[in-house]
Amino acid sequence: MQLRYNFRLYPTASQREALARAFGCARTVYNDGLRMRQEAREAGLPYIKDADLQRQVLTEAKHNPDRAWLAEVSYVVLGQAVNDLNGAYRRFFASLQGRSKQRNVGPPRFKSRKTGRQTIRFTRNAFRLRPDGHLNLAKVGDVPVRWSRRLPSTPSSVTVIKDGAGRYFASFVVRTDPAEVLPEVSGEVGIDLGLTHFAVLSDGRKVSSPKFFRRAERRIRKAQQALSRKEKGSNNRQKAVQRVARLHARVTDARRDHHHKLSTQIIRENQAVYVENLSVKGLARTRLAKSIHDAGWSTFVTMLEYKATRYGRTFAKVDRWLPSSQTCHVCMVIDGPKPLNVRTWICGACNTEHDRDVNAARVILAVGRAERQNACRGTVRPAAQRKAGPGETGTQLVSVEQPLPQVGRQKTSELPA
Repeated sequence: MQLRYNFRLYPTASQREALARAFGCARTVYNDGLRMRQEAREAGLPYIKDADLQRQVLTEAKHNPDRAWLAEVSYVVLGQAVNDLNGAYRRFFASLQGRSKQRNVGPPRFKSRKTGRQTIRFTRNAFRLRPDGHLNLAKVGDVPVRWSRRLPSTPSSVTVIKDGAGRYFASFVVRTDPAEVLPEVSGEVGIDLGLTHFAVLSDGRKVSSPKFFRRAERRIRKAQQALSRKEKGSNNRQKAVQRVARLHARVTDARRDHHHKLSTQIIRENQAVYVENLSVKGLARTRLAKSIHDAGWSTFVTMLEYKATRYGRTFAKVDRWLPSSQTCHVCMVIDGPKPLNVRTWICGACNTEHDRDVNAARVILAVGRAERQNACRGTVRPAAQRKAGPGETGTQLVSVEQPLPQVGRQKTSELPA
């Protein structure tokens, strides 16, 4: 599998100038190629092929006096910018034809020099790792690197990133073998993600929500207000922009560090991890959008998924329409919807008192186990619905010969406790 390893760079003043030229040239080549294709489309001409586009915006452009300064940076950087444009068009066409996993991928847009984040990419023939720990970049020089860990293999490419806070990073793409399989353990866990508690595990543990943005919101608001009072184009405004960017970067780094530590702990302690397939994009359209973005559920689930693959663990997502908050994990009877202020409830069928979040995590665990058995060719028989008996409420699905659950929007089959 391919992984990315990020390290902090500390370029000198002259190297920062060389990187700034590379960022600008790569952005110009990308915008020139995009403009050519848009003009060809408006004129009714056929789509410009990738090879023809690269020849026009690189080879022929260097002979143009207006673009002669493109020769000051590495040809590899400019070629990778054209490849990024071609990849953006391929993803756009695949989305239009329904062949893309991502929905509604828009057409490529022009890159702005006012954007805080700038990137360039070097392939293997344009960078070298020096024995003294420096990173040699073509037409930039030997850049000092803060190595926090060793690379597992020789990187195939490196992306130099400058973020909005003015920091430089090197992102290496390396290929690793699945040789880091952790010792097998017996534990399995279901995770219910939320806002009051970031994660509730099926074993009863609750991880409090750090709310990094909420805690820094007052400082960010004051810094943003100070920025709005600065004159546009002044040096003081640039300093204020850097301060706002640093505050946001601090929040992002703290959230990423929390997600990494928690996901690593869960993967090490459990052989199988099951989570709910949440629609974060849909939830972010509600009045809780700021809290949902602050939680960072998607990033956390992505970390769980790739770490499970890397360390030989099982990871699965259960159906998002699973009524986990309405189902009793003991008798698997659906008790009906409940308002959000109800945090504990008693099952009307078995009189078991449940913590809402812990019960939801245990239902996710049970459904995840059953779907995993089904994927391993377990016995599946059609289920039959049983009406509630005397003193029981709700519905329950039962079957013959230890059925596996058929999870749906309105009903849940009987699951192992």
